[in-house]
Amino acid sequence: MYTSRRDRRTKKSRRPLIVAVVVALVVVGGLGAWTVANDGYLFGIRTPLAAPDYEGTGGEPVTVDVPQGNGHTIGVALAEQDVVASAEAFARAFTANPDAAAIQPGTHELKLRMSAASAVALLAENNVVRGGLTVVEGHTVAQIRSTMIEAGWPEEDVKAALADPGALGLPAEAGGELEGWLAASTYEARPETTSAADALKAMVALTKSELEELKVPADQRNDLIIKASLVEREAPDDYRGQVARVIENRLAANEALGLDAIDSYGRKKPSHEITAQEFRDTSFPYASRVVKGLPPTAIGAPSRASLDAVLKPPEGPWRWYVTVNLETQETKFTDDYDEFLEFRAEYQTWAAENGY
Repeated sequence: MYTSRRDRRTKKSRRPLIVAVVVALVVVGGLGAWTVANDGYLFGIRTPLAAPDYEGTGGEPVTVDVPQGNGHTIGVALAEQDVVASAEAFARAFTANPDAAAIQPGTHELKLRMSAASAVALLAENNVVRGGLTVVEGHTVAQIRSTMIEAGWPEEDVKAALADPGALGLPAEAGGELEGWLAASTYEARPETTSAADALKAMVALTKSELEELKVPADQRNDLIIKASLVEREAPDDYRGQVARVIENRLAANEALGLDAIDSYGRKKPSHEITAQEFRDTSFPYASRVVKGLPPTAIGAPSRASLDAVLKPPEGPWRWYVTVNLETQETKFTDDYDEFLEFRAEYQTWAAENGY
């Protein structure tokens, strides 16, 4: 706070009173275990008492929702919860720490009564408590719906939001199908603060953002998502690229994909429960052993790794693959059907020996 010209002319005569006030504040401040920053003004005189600041790294742990904003905005939020002694001290510490600019908004674990400098340093580590809602890679719309309801969103709200894909920002190229367009990630969304529609909008927005970042033309996006969802459900982590190549090779040869994950998704049951007749039903669009081409929709939420695998699969002639060991995830690829049968027999032997 700055004084007027008149105040400045008379400040010499006030000095004893100010000194007394300063001394009194120091005593009171000592009882509260805080010090003050060394720049600022009190009654127009530069004094170390202008910005209270605690000492040390704090005491009792506390969870704080840190807002988006500058040092003062964040400081106000922290001071309200007694994490720091004042927004002003935090703002100065924020400016002094070059790492402060990287502080992310969200829920952070801090401590009560921290020095401003230690609060900034801890926030800059960005150990954000990811809040509320996790969409698992490979999960279907039905599984995501269940996840949201279990997390506390009202069932009727979730169902109503899913029933209106256009209102969620689903682009035209998706053809009205949400499957595959709800991005797998962890979202800062909770039932008490975020509507079901807004949570779902964030999932669609993340998918669109990733596709734009990958520079995928609009007319290729839906096929990319479908292929990536197949990779997500079929491929062990180390083999995404090879599985993506198998899919491309079989499509190019105009062969049925023959991926049990497609049939399982369509039939809504595990592949071992699907009958031979169901596998051979040419009228069923998800009967991947007899119906050529991609399924009509994605079969789950693909990860970024699966999207990347489809966009840049390695070169190779492979048309079949078998995961021969479910514990190590070793997977073998071939373009020879007889060799494929050998791989399948190898898996069957392993499964029998290991109780599968």
